[in-house]
Amino acid sequence: MLSPEIIVAVAALYLSGLFVLAFVSDRRAERGAKTLITSPVVYTLSLAVYCTSWTFYGAVGSAARNGVEFATIYIGPTFVFVGWWLLLRKLVRISRTQQITSIADFISARYGKSSAISAVVTIIAIVAIAPYIALQLKAVATSFEAITKPSPFADGTAPRPGLLSDTGFWVAACMAAFVILFGTRKIGADESHPGVVAAIAFESMVKLFALVAVGVLVVAGLASDQVPGVLTGDWSPEIAHLATLAQADESRWIAITFLSAAAIICLPRQFQVAVVENQDERHLTTAAWLFPLYLLLISLFVVPIAIAGMKLLPIGSNPDLYVLTVPLAAGYEEVAILAFIGGLSAGTSMVILSSIALSIMISNHLVTPLLLRTRLIESTAPGDLSRTVLLVRRLSIVAILAFGYLYYRTTASTNGLASIGLISFVGVAQFLPALVGGVFWRRATRDGALAGLLIGFALWAFTLLMPSLAAGGWNIGSIVEAGPFELELLRPTALFGLTGLDPLVHSLFWSLGANVVAYVFVSIFTVQSPIERLQSALFVDVFARSPASEEPVLPREVRAEDLYRLSERILGADRTAALFEAQAERQGRAGRLPLPDPQFIALVERQLASGIGASSAGLMVSRIAKGEPIAVDTVMALLDETREAIRYSRELERKSVELERIAGELRSANEKLTQLDRMKDDFLSRVSHELRTPMTSIRSFAELLAQDEGLDEDRARRFIAIIDEESRRLTRLLDEILDLNRMESGEVNWTIEATDAGVVLSEAMDVMSGLAERRGVALVLESPGPAPVEVDADRLKQVLVNILSNAIKFNTSAAPAVTASVRIEDGLVDIRISDNGPGISADERAHLFTKFGRAWTGRAGDAKGSGLGLAISMQIMRVLSGDIRLVSTGSGGSEFSVTLPVNGPLAETTPMVDAAK
Repeated sequence: MLSPEIIVAVAALYLSGLFVLAFVSDRRAERGAKTLITSPVVYTLSLAVYCTSWTFYGAVGSAARNGVEFATIYIGPTFVFVGWWLLLRKLVRISRTQQITSIADFISARYGKSSAISAVVTIIAIVAIAPYIALQLKAVATSFEAITKPSPFADGTAPRPGLLSDTGFWVAACMAAFVILFGTRKIGADESHPGVVAAIAFESMVKLFALVAVGVLVVAGLASDQVPGVLTGDWSPEIAHLATLAQADESRWIAITFLSAAAIICLPRQFQVAVVENQDERHLTTAAWLFPLYLLLISLFVVPIAIAGMKLLPIGSNPDLYVLTVPLAAGYEEVAILAFIGGLSAGTSMVILSSIALSIMISNHLVTPLLLRTRLIESTAPGDLSRTVLLVRRLSIVAILAFGYLYYRTTASTNGLASIGLISFVGVAQFLPALVGGVFWRRATRDGALAGLLIGFALWAFTLLMPSLAAGGWNIGSIVEAGPFELELLRPTALFGLTGLDPLVHSLFWSLGANVVAYVFVSIFTVQSPIERLQSALFVDVFARSPASEEPVLPREVRAEDLYRLSERILGADRTAALFEAQAERQGRAGRLPLPDPQFIALVERQLASGIGASSAGLMVSRIAKGEPIAVDTVMALLDETREAIRYSRELERKSVELERIAGELRSANEKLTQLDRMKDDFLSRVSHELRTPMTSIRSFAELLAQDEGLDEDRARRFIAIIDEESRRLTRLLDEILDLNRMESGEVNWTIEATDAGVVLSEAMDVMSGLAERRGVALVLESPGPAPVEVDADRLKQVLVNILSNAIKFNTSAAPAVTASVRIEDGLVDIRISDNGPGISADERAHLFTKFGRAWTGRAGDAKGSGLGLAISMQIMRVLSGDIRLVSTGSGGSEFSVTLPVNGPLAETTPMVDAAK
């Protein structure tokens, strides 16, 4: 047992620290120093407000009661965030462009800014969240009592204390004070609360650390000799079922997984942190992996703690408090205090965010529309309405917590935390059809959404909420048992005779099923209003427009002075003056009043929506706007313009991509032309050098013969021999150039006759044997079989001699060798010539068979030539309907392939160069 004074002091110190953290964070944000506050990590930790007392305490209790069913609460949100680009990104983008302030505002804005829908969503949220708030109050109150009373292991069935001595009452009061101080200080431009978000992120770290600390204690400390047998020894059936699916009810698993996935979007507090408080869409990419990781860590020790509680604590102990009572039973009071602070963090973070979200919805969608309809706004001074809205929000927070406290006081104390939370999950799941359908189905209507919400809410209240209240002692037991008017078919727990289902699955089936059916069928048989059509286009096609592009607006007229006075009443004098003066400056107008064109009217409406919601803002602007109501034809024209702009934008994007592709091809072609031009220059330089060298030798030796009369006969004969050799060399070079040009122009005469390719290869090997012997290259001819072809034998030999010559001259290995073979395969004669030389570089391969392709390197020693041999060979093979290609090359040598059709020509082939493998 711990002293209540110590626990209260610790809790007060902790909550005071949260006050300070939120205050400092707000101040830093106002000064613009909010890099850390708006980081993706803080954003992800704020999402962990999803992990409430239900997670901190109730997950262990759920595991003890229902086995591993508790895991479904984490699986659903993981699915949603892993697929964040499908829905979450769209919600954030729409909310940013539409200045959305809450989930009620979002649904209302989608369906023509309907005030009826926003009011219905708000009422459903208030009723559905009350059990969830009660859950937090119950968790904090029972944990305080468990840690301070003499017998901490009771199941919580003690009589209720008086109001002022009730821990839950003071917890609710403290939470209300915190939310009022830091959640309703002002009406922001975007309803973001950086101070509160920072505090929630810090609480997320605290509750994770506390739960992990208890888990480590269980796994490490309690498995020691001090408390033997906790994690080892006999396993009773009660403990063994922790690893099973409770009652083999797969439908309940599926239902809870679905509900948890819906709750991560539809709970007002989750929509607040995930959408409204989002500062950057890119933060979702971090949350997509970090948030599931957080859920994994916080659920890691649930089963070990449940096992420890069932082994250590007396039978009948409350399993929802195992996180707290296991450390107490083991004598680790410090860990128990840490666990209490973790549970306090889990509870307060949920209540704070839920109260903020619900207070915004109450003020924007219930109170403000009433003020507008009673025309009280017309008597308010500038800025008065904003102060009124703040006061309404503060009173709403008190009312919300009072409502939650009332549910906590009047329902059965024996209900598990998880069962209380699931009631709320089914309630908020009624938002899902209107929310998801609204962003993907253009045809959905206001009437369809309203019908689905009302029918789904009514069936949820009848089939799940009412039985819960009856179990808590409310005098409605006869209705629950027999149904209204004592009709068996209307019994809430077996509606229309449907029996055998888990109560949760039963309620989800009827409420959400009827919701979807009504939503779809009423939407199909009703017609959208003009504003609905416009909003549906903006929501469904949000990604088809650039974030910076202007949205289509309604053609409205209003006096600038009236619009200014209206803005002053909501936004205050300073914000209004800044907004109007900035717009006037953009329009190039003197003074502070801009031209009230439709675009500016829409801008002002969005700014008003940031403070009082889209439906209320639309209603206020429409009351001062002049001119005829918008017609269907006008809206259709607007939609047509929007679609045309989208189509034109996509067409421009397509053309831009096409132009970029063409530009890339032109750049590539230009690079190739530049390279060919450089190769041509190199070729001409080489040819000039090759021509000049023999000409210089011929001229020099001819001058010596002409001038030196005393030249002896041997020297004269040697000079004449050199002149003859250089003349022949010059002739060969010129012949190759002329030969290539004649081949390209088709002026060469060809003698096509039947011959044996193997014989031609043997003759080519004989021709090159002398060169091979001088260079010490071993020539190997594998015994060829008959290879009949129809070719010009001399030209084929020229090709083979060229390849053999290159293989010999450029082979610099220690034991050079060249191997040749002939085979017939797939109707082709394939002549292979390979060597064990140094291979061909990557730069040379791409241009190996072009006339300018040879790289003039010195790696071949004294190998000389024009570099036209392979280009001439390629031309020859094309005429012969054959092909020549580099099969492979590398440090181990190169292999060329010359292919020809057997016994006749085949279709013309395209040269191909294979890169070395």
